[in-house]
Amino acid sequence: DRMLDMGFYDAIEDIISKTPPRRQTLLFSATYPVSIKQLASKFMRAPQQVKAEAFHSDDQIEQRFYEISPEERMDAVTKVLAHFRPASCVAFCFTKQQVQETVDHLTAKGISAVGLHGDLEQRDRDQVLAMFANRSTSVLVATDVAARGLDIDSLDMVINVELARDSEIHIHRVGRTGRAGETGIAISLVAPSEAHRAQAIEQLQKTPLNWDQLDNLKPQSGGPLLPQMSTLCIAAGRKDKVRPGDILGALTGEAGIPGAQVGKIAIFDFQAFVAVERGIAKQALQRLNDGKIKGRSLRVRIL
Repeated sequence: DRMLDMGFYDAIEDIISKTPPRRQTLLFSATYPVSIKQLASKFMRAPQQVKAEAFHSDDQIEQRFYEISPEERMDAVTKVLAHFRPASCVAFCFTKQQVQETVDHLTAKGISAVGLHGDLEQRDRDQVLAMFANRSTSVLVATDVAARGLDIDSLDMVINVELARDSEIHIHRVGRTGRAGETGIAISLVAPSEAHRAQAIEQLQKTPLNWDQLDNLKPQSGGPLLPQMSTLCIAAGRKDKVRPGDILGALTGEAGIPGAQVGKIAIFDFQAFVAVERGIAKQALQRLNDGKIKGRSLRVRIL
Protein backbone atom coordinates (compact mmCIF):
# COMPACT_ATOMS: atom_id res chain seq x y z
CA ASP A 1 0.00 0.00 0.00
CA ARG A 2 2.87 2.43 0.70
CA MET A 3 3.98 1.93 -2.89
CA LEU A 4 0.95 4.02 -3.94
CA ASP A 5 2.77 7.05 -2.55
CA MET A 6 5.60 6.38 -5.01
CA GLY A 7 3.64 6.43 -8.28
CA PHE A 8 2.53 2.80 -8.18
CA TYR A 9 -1.12 3.83 -8.69
CA ASP A 10 -0.34 5.21 -12.15
CA ALA A 11 1.38 1.96 -13.11
CA ILE A 12 -1.64 -0.09 -11.99
CA GLU A 13 -4.00 2.20 -13.90
CA ASP A 14 -1.90 1.91 -17.06
CA ILE A 15 -1.76 -1.90 -16.88
CA ILE A 16 -5.49 -2.29 -16.22
CA SER A 17 -6.35 0.05 -19.10
CA LYS A 18 -4.80 -2.54 -21.43
CA THR A 19 -6.84 -5.46 -20.08
CA PRO A 20 -10.30 -6.56 -21.34
CA PRO A 21 -13.49 -5.46 -19.51
CA ARG A 22 -14.20 -9.07 -18.52
CA ARG A 23 -11.34 -10.07 -16.26
CA GLN A 24 -10.51 -11.32 -12.79
CA THR A 25 -8.70 -8.77 -10.63
CA LEU A 26 -7.03 -9.65 -7.33
CA LEU A 27 -5.41 -7.07 -5.07
CA PHE A 28 -3.12 -8.01 -2.18
CA SER A 29 -1.97 -5.68 0.60
CA ALA A 30 -0.58 -6.12 4.10
CA THR A 31 -2.83 -3.27 5.28
CA TYR A 32 -6.11 -1.80 4.00
CA PRO A 33 -6.12 2.01 4.31
CA VAL A 34 -8.43 4.45 2.50
CA SER A 35 -6.10 4.66 -0.53
CA ILE A 36 -6.44 0.92 -1.14
CA LYS A 37 -10.23 1.07 -0.74
CA GLN A 38 -10.40 3.85 -3.32
CA LEU A 39 -8.25 1.86 -5.74
CA ALA A 40 -10.40 -1.26 -5.26
CA SER A 41 -13.64 0.66 -5.86
CA LYS A 42 -12.31 2.06 -9.14
CA PHE A 43 -10.89 -1.12 -10.66
CA MET A 44 -13.11 -3.85 -9.19
CA ARG A 45 -16.85 -4.58 -9.24
CA ALA A 46 -18.43 -5.80 -5.98
CA PRO A 47 -15.22 -7.53 -4.85
CA GLN A 48 -15.14 -10.15 -2.12
CA GLN A 49 -12.75 -9.35 0.70
CA VAL A 50 -10.63 -12.06 2.34
CA LYS A 51 -8.76 -10.99 5.45
CA ALA A 52 -6.16 -13.05 7.29
CA GLU A 53 -5.78 -12.11 10.94
CA ALA A 54 -2.17 -11.08 11.47
CA PHE A 55 -1.79 -11.91 15.14
CA HIS A 56 1.26 -13.74 16.44
CA SER A 57 1.46 -16.41 19.10
CA ASP A 58 3.21 -15.43 22.33
CA ASP A 59 4.83 -18.87 22.15
CA GLN A 60 6.71 -17.83 19.00
CA ILE A 61 7.29 -14.10 19.40
CA GLU A 62 8.03 -12.33 22.67
CA GLN A 63 7.17 -8.63 22.52
CA ARG A 64 8.67 -6.06 24.88
CA PHE A 65 7.95 -2.33 25.00
CA TYR A 66 10.33 0.24 26.50
CA GLU A 67 9.40 3.84 27.28
CA ILE A 68 12.22 6.17 26.29
CA SER A 69 12.91 9.86 25.88
CA PRO A 70 13.55 10.97 22.28
CA GLU A 71 17.19 11.84 23.01
CA GLU A 72 18.02 8.35 24.32
CA ARG A 73 16.56 6.47 21.35
CA MET A 74 19.91 5.60 19.74
CA ASP A 75 21.51 4.55 23.02
CA ALA A 76 18.45 2.40 23.71
CA VAL A 77 19.01 0.51 20.43
CA THR A 78 22.61 -0.13 21.48
CA LYS A 79 21.50 -1.36 24.91
CA VAL A 80 19.02 -3.78 23.38
CA LEU A 81 21.64 -5.25 21.05
CA ALA A 82 24.30 -5.48 23.77
CA HIS A 83 21.88 -7.32 26.06
CA PHE A 84 20.28 -9.79 23.65
CA ARG A 85 23.21 -10.13 21.17
CA PRO A 86 21.10 -11.36 18.22
CA ALA A 87 22.88 -13.02 15.32
CA SER A 88 20.44 -11.26 12.97
CA CYS A 89 18.18 -8.28 13.58
CA VAL A 90 16.05 -5.90 11.50
CA ALA A 91 15.70 -2.43 13.03
CA PHE A 92 12.73 -0.54 11.56
CA CYS A 93 12.81 3.24 11.14
CA PHE A 94 10.28 5.69 9.73
CA THR A 95 12.57 7.81 7.51
CA LYS A 96 15.76 7.31 5.52
CA GLN A 97 17.39 9.99 7.71
CA GLN A 98 16.62 7.92 10.80
CA VAL A 99 18.01 4.85 9.03
CA GLN A 100 21.31 6.61 8.37
CA GLU A 101 21.52 8.02 11.90
CA THR A 102 20.96 4.56 13.35
CA VAL A 103 23.56 2.92 11.08
CA ASP A 104 26.12 5.63 11.91
CA HIS A 105 25.47 5.30 15.64
CA LEU A 106 25.76 1.50 15.65
CA THR A 107 28.87 1.53 13.48
CA ALA A 108 30.52 4.01 15.86
CA LYS A 109 29.73 1.59 18.71
CA GLY A 110 31.47 -1.27 16.90
CA ILE A 111 28.25 -3.01 15.80
CA SER A 112 28.06 -4.27 12.22
CA ALA A 113 25.04 -2.58 10.59
CA VAL A 114 23.85 -1.70 7.08
CA GLY A 115 20.99 0.53 5.92
CA LEU A 116 18.16 -0.13 3.47
CA HIS A 117 15.94 2.68 2.18
CA GLY A 118 14.23 3.80 -1.00
CA ASP A 119 17.05 6.04 -2.25
CA LEU A 120 19.53 3.19 -2.70
CA GLU A 121 20.55 2.28 -6.23
CA GLN A 122 19.66 -1.31 -7.18
CA ARG A 123 23.35 -2.26 -7.11
CA ASP A 124 23.71 -0.99 -3.54
CA ARG A 125 20.44 -2.63 -2.49
CA ASP A 126 21.68 -5.98 -3.84
CA GLN A 127 24.87 -5.56 -1.82
CA VAL A 128 23.06 -4.74 1.42
CA LEU A 129 20.63 -7.65 1.10
CA ALA A 130 23.38 -10.10 0.17
CA MET A 131 25.44 -9.12 3.22
CA PHE A 132 22.49 -9.54 5.56
CA ALA A 133 21.32 -12.81 4.01
CA ASN A 134 24.77 -14.40 4.24
CA ARG A 135 25.22 -13.32 7.88
CA SER A 136 28.19 -11.01 7.29
CA THR A 137 26.37 -8.14 8.95
CA SER A 138 24.32 -8.42 12.13
CA VAL A 139 21.82 -5.57 11.84
CA LEU A 140 19.73 -4.43 8.88
CA VAL A 141 18.29 -0.96 9.50
CA ALA A 142 15.37 -0.36 7.14
CA THR A 143 12.31 1.71 6.34
CA ASP A 144 9.01 -0.11 5.93
CA VAL A 145 8.83 0.58 2.19
CA ALA A 146 12.37 -0.66 1.53
CA ALA A 147 11.77 -3.82 3.56
CA ARG A 148 8.63 -4.82 1.62
CA GLY A 149 8.95 -8.21 0.01
CA LEU A 150 12.07 -9.26 1.92
CA ASP A 151 12.24 -12.98 2.60
CA ILE A 152 14.56 -13.34 5.58
CA ASP A 153 15.32 -16.74 7.08
CA SER A 154 15.76 -17.27 10.82
CA LEU A 155 15.50 -13.67 12.00
CA ASP A 156 16.29 -13.53 15.73
CA MET A 157 15.00 -10.05 16.51
CA VAL A 158 13.02 -7.07 15.30
CA ILE A 159 13.58 -3.62 16.83
CA ASN A 160 11.07 -0.84 16.28
CA VAL A 161 13.44 2.11 16.57
CA GLU A 162 10.33 4.26 16.24
CA LEU A 163 6.90 2.77 16.81
CA ALA A 164 4.93 2.31 13.58
CA ARG A 165 2.27 4.96 12.93
CA ASP A 166 -0.19 2.27 11.85
CA SER A 167 -0.87 -0.60 14.25
CA GLU A 168 -1.28 -3.07 11.37
CA ILE A 169 2.19 -2.14 10.12
CA HIS A 170 3.48 -2.91 13.62
CA ILE A 171 2.00 -6.41 13.36
CA HIS A 172 3.59 -6.78 9.92
CA ARG A 173 7.01 -5.72 11.26
CA VAL A 174 6.85 -8.05 14.25
CA GLY A 175 5.88 -10.96 12.01
CA ARG A 176 9.31 -10.86 10.38
CA THR A 177 10.68 -12.89 13.29
CA GLY A 178 9.42 -16.13 14.84
CA ARG A 179 8.67 -17.76 11.49
CA ALA A 180 8.62 -21.42 10.42
CA GLY A 181 8.25 -22.72 13.95
CA GLU A 182 11.18 -20.72 15.33
CA THR A 183 11.04 -18.22 18.18
CA GLY A 184 11.90 -14.53 18.04
CA ILE A 185 11.78 -11.34 20.05
CA ALA A 186 10.36 -7.94 19.06
CA ILE A 187 11.50 -4.81 20.90
CA SER A 188 9.59 -1.53 20.59
CA LEU A 189 10.98 1.83 21.75
CA VAL A 190 8.19 4.24 22.66
CA ALA A 191 8.66 7.98 23.25
CA PRO A 192 5.91 9.83 25.19
CA SER A 193 4.58 11.36 21.96
CA GLU A 194 4.05 7.83 20.59
CA ALA A 195 1.96 6.58 23.52
CA HIS A 196 -1.24 6.71 21.44
CA ARG A 197 0.38 4.38 18.89
CA ALA A 198 1.11 1.86 21.64
CA GLN A 199 -2.52 2.09 22.78
CA ALA A 200 -3.71 1.40 19.22
CA ILE A 201 -1.48 -1.69 19.06
CA GLU A 202 -2.86 -2.90 22.38
CA GLN A 203 -6.42 -2.47 21.12
CA LEU A 204 -5.67 -4.32 17.89
CA GLN A 205 -3.90 -7.21 19.65
CA LYS A 206 -6.60 -7.34 22.35
CA THR A 207 -4.00 -8.10 24.99
CA PRO A 208 -1.99 -5.90 27.42
CA LEU A 209 1.44 -4.83 26.21
CA ASN A 210 4.50 -6.20 27.99
CA TRP A 211 6.33 -3.11 29.33
CA ASP A 212 9.90 -3.31 30.66
CA GLN A 213 12.58 -0.90 31.92
CA LEU A 214 15.72 -0.04 29.95
CA ASP A 215 17.71 -0.28 33.19
CA ASN A 216 16.99 -4.02 33.20
CA LEU A 217 19.07 -4.44 30.04
CA LYS A 218 22.64 -5.33 30.98
CA PRO A 219 25.46 -5.89 28.46
CA GLN A 220 26.29 -9.57 28.03
CA SER A 221 29.87 -10.77 27.76
CA GLY A 222 31.22 -11.91 24.42
CA GLY A 223 33.15 -8.98 22.94
CA PRO A 224 32.06 -6.81 19.99
CA LEU A 225 28.83 -7.73 18.20
CA LEU A 226 30.50 -8.79 14.97
CA PRO A 227 29.23 -11.42 12.52
CA GLN A 228 31.11 -14.65 11.88
CA MET A 229 31.22 -14.12 8.12
CA SER A 230 32.66 -11.51 5.74
CA THR A 231 31.49 -10.81 2.20
CA LEU A 232 33.72 -10.76 -0.87
CA CYS A 233 32.35 -8.82 -3.84
CA ILE A 234 33.37 -10.06 -7.29
CA ALA A 235 33.15 -7.68 -10.25
CA ALA A 236 31.32 -10.11 -12.54
CA GLY A 237 27.90 -11.71 -12.48
CA ARG A 238 25.13 -13.47 -14.35
CA LYS A 239 25.69 -11.43 -17.53
CA ASP A 240 29.32 -12.62 -17.50
CA LYS A 241 28.20 -16.28 -17.25
CA VAL A 242 29.56 -16.58 -13.70
CA ARG A 243 27.87 -19.31 -11.66
CA PRO A 244 28.05 -20.21 -7.95
CA GLY A 245 30.05 -23.34 -8.78
CA ASP A 246 32.71 -21.23 -10.51
CA ILE A 247 33.23 -19.14 -7.38
CA LEU A 248 33.17 -22.12 -5.02
CA GLY A 249 35.62 -23.96 -7.25
CA ALA A 250 38.01 -21.01 -7.33
CA LEU A 251 37.96 -20.77 -3.54
CA THR A 252 38.25 -24.45 -2.69
CA GLY A 253 40.49 -25.39 -5.60
CA GLU A 254 43.27 -23.02 -6.54
CA ALA A 255 42.79 -20.78 -3.48
CA GLY A 256 42.82 -23.77 -1.11
CA ILE A 257 39.98 -22.59 1.16
CA PRO A 258 38.07 -25.43 2.88
CA GLY A 259 34.48 -25.63 1.64
CA ALA A 260 33.18 -25.60 5.22
CA GLN A 261 34.48 -22.03 5.55
CA VAL A 262 32.51 -20.77 2.55
CA GLY A 263 28.95 -19.53 3.05
CA LYS A 264 26.18 -18.30 0.76
CA ILE A 265 26.93 -17.26 -2.81
CA ALA A 266 24.63 -14.74 -4.50
CA ILE A 267 24.85 -13.94 -8.22
CA PHE A 268 23.42 -10.72 -9.68
CA ASP A 269 23.63 -9.36 -13.23
CA PHE A 270 27.00 -7.61 -12.97
CA GLN A 271 28.38 -8.63 -9.57
CA ALA A 272 28.53 -11.60 -7.24
CA PHE A 273 28.87 -11.98 -3.48
CA VAL A 274 30.34 -14.84 -1.49
CA ALA A 275 30.50 -15.17 2.29
CA VAL A 276 33.61 -16.61 3.92
CA GLU A 277 34.51 -16.96 7.59
CA ARG A 278 35.80 -13.66 8.94
CA GLY A 279 39.14 -15.11 10.02
CA ILE A 280 40.12 -16.15 6.48
CA ALA A 281 38.58 -13.26 4.55
CA LYS A 282 41.86 -11.49 3.76
CA GLN A 283 43.49 -14.77 2.76
CA ALA A 284 40.58 -15.60 0.45
CA LEU A 285 40.66 -12.09 -1.03
CA GLN A 286 44.37 -12.28 -1.78
CA ARG A 287 44.14 -15.71 -3.39
CA LEU A 288 41.15 -14.79 -5.55
CA ASN A 289 42.81 -11.60 -6.74
CA ASP A 290 46.02 -13.51 -7.52
CA GLY A 291 44.16 -16.36 -9.23
CA LYS A 292 41.36 -16.73 -11.74
CA ILE A 293 37.62 -17.38 -11.72
CA LYS A 294 36.37 -19.31 -14.75
CA GLY A 295 39.70 -18.70 -16.45
CA ARG A 296 39.60 -14.93 -15.97
CA SER A 297 41.25 -12.50 -13.59
CA LEU A 298 38.47 -10.59 -11.84
CA ARG A 299 38.56 -7.75 -9.34
CA VAL A 300 37.55 -8.88 -5.85
CA ARG A 301 37.11 -6.73 -2.73
CA ILE A 302 35.97 -7.14 0.88
CA LEU A 303 32.80 -5.28 1.87
